[in-house]
Amino acid sequence: MSYDPGALNAALAAAVGEDAALIGDLRIAFMESAERQLDLLGRARCDANWELAAWRLKGLAASFGLTGLMAMADEAARAAPGDPRILRRLRATLDGLSQS
Repeated sequence: MSYDPGALNAALAAAVGEDAALIGDLRIAFMESAERQLDLLGRARCDANWELAAWRLKGLAASFGLTGLMAMADEAARAAPGDPRILRRLRATLDGLSQS
């Protein structure tokens, strides 16, 4: 599953217009929240905590129209807690989004 780093920029611009400072602040807030959910996924040892973090990540991605990240978070919610494959894929996606 690929991601579209341009979708985050487009969603931010649609929400706030051309205010570059506000777009930057929202991008930072998005990335911090996404990183927090990925950290919670990495530390989850039970199904409930794992699913909650995955659902929160999916909701965050949905707020910004990031369908690829939404699908990965949905996949994570169905996976076993601590699944290293999905954690690596999510990490790569967030790394890509942070560089766009």
